[in-house]
Amino acid sequence: MTIAVLPEVAPRTDDLSIWPASTTRLPHGGLAVGGVSLAELAERFDTPAYVLDEGEVRERCRTYRDAFPEAEVLYAAKAFLSRAMVRWVQEEGLGLDVCSAGELELAVTAGFPPERIVLHGNAKSPRDIATALRLGVGRIVMDSPSEIARISAAVGAHGHQKVMVRVVPGVSAGGHDKIRTGTDGQKFGLSPSDGSAQHAIARTLGQPQLELTGLHCHIGSQITTVEPYVVALRRMVELMARMRDEHGVVLPELDMGGGHGVAYRPGEAALDLTALARQLRVELIESCAATGLAVPRLAIEPGRAVAGPAGVALYRVLAVKRTGEKVFVAVDGGMSDNPRPALYGVRYAPRLIGRHSTAAPCRATVVGRHCEAGDILADDVELPGDVHPGDLLAVPVAGAYQLSMASGYNMVGRPPVIAVHEGTARLLVRRETLEDFRSRDIGG
Repeated sequence: MTIAVLPEVAPRTDDLSIWPASTTRLPHGGLAVGGVSLAELAERFDTPAYVLDEGEVRERCRTYRDAFPEAEVLYAAKAFLSRAMVRWVQEEGLGLDVCSAGELELAVTAGFPPERIVLHGNAKSPRDIATALRLGVGRIVMDSPSEIARISAAVGAHGHQKVMVRVVPGVSAGGHDKIRTGTDGQKFGLSPSDGSAQHAIARTLGQPQLELTGLHCHIGSQITTVEPYVVALRRMVELMARMRDEHGVVLPELDMGGGHGVAYRPGEAALDLTALARQLRVELIESCAATGLAVPRLAIEPGRAVAGPAGVALYRVLAVKRTGEKVFVAVDGGMSDNPRPALYGVRYAPRLIGRHSTAAPCRATVVGRHCEAGDILADDVELPGDVHPGDLLAVPVAGAYQLSMASGYNMVGRPPVIAVHEGTARLLVRRETLEDFRSRDIGG
């Protein structure tokens, strides 16, 4: 489908800095992404809806490949996955990191080579493991001692599977306590401080059907500084050197995970990818030289940093309520399509589009339609004072951890995903309907 786009009438300015690079201004307060009018998309596909800029996704994949030419770059599917996303990532030369049999099967049935996929998970189900082995996944990251025995048994005496061990390097980083995964006392990984990581490595080396290719760590999410990664890498290399000394094994791979932070509002910090690549490369070489260790191949797992800034969420205003000094702007979506504000207190920068307003700005709280006081999409944001029902709001940086975390709360249905690219738009994921809910309910 092709949607007509009006010509750009003003240059891209700083207030569009967090939007996809293809974003342009249209007359009467409109915006286009990927050469397609967002207002026209809302009219055609209804709201709420997610718009994904294919060109932005591809460019971000290329940026990672250019920054890490000698490393393996794995897209973290948990951020957002669809058949189209699988194809884009594959064509841009990235591998894939999945967390379930569902993600794995979608990727493989969409044509992604299973040997370029890594399976994660702190509690892999029997189906997860069986699917990984049946499809020939490239690596399985083991997260607990019990997984060693389970995966060994599933592989069988004459089978073979490449594996890694997830290590907790003792580094605290991330935008919220619930997404900091690099320290002791949380559910992921095995710690060198209590010896559990070393024990797991030794047990794995004792399983002839398992090939330990390297170590893995992931220190958190929405990290905007380089230093935590440098510290974690140094500690991982030290552990690899100790394992060489104790077992005579030089592991050829080191996966440093992802968690690369992006700006959700203008002026916020984002991780400097160039600085990250440069400093990790320097630290890897120097740490290996200091320990006499052969330099392993580095792997990283960006998810949010690829998909997040490529997405825009569209909502229609349903009601405006003024209570004392507070202004509540209620929209037709909410925590069912984006639970992140309720879970992590994240803040977005919604923008009125589709009409030009000369009204003085007001401070408003954009809330969802669900029966929860915590159903808040954007707290204390600036909107035109004349915002009213029927207005269209667009929220940038909406491509990651929104639809992938969506729920069926209140049975409102999850929004569609629409891809835009070079003036065309196409539906990637259709809207969830009442019929979808009815068809799953087979009781009576």
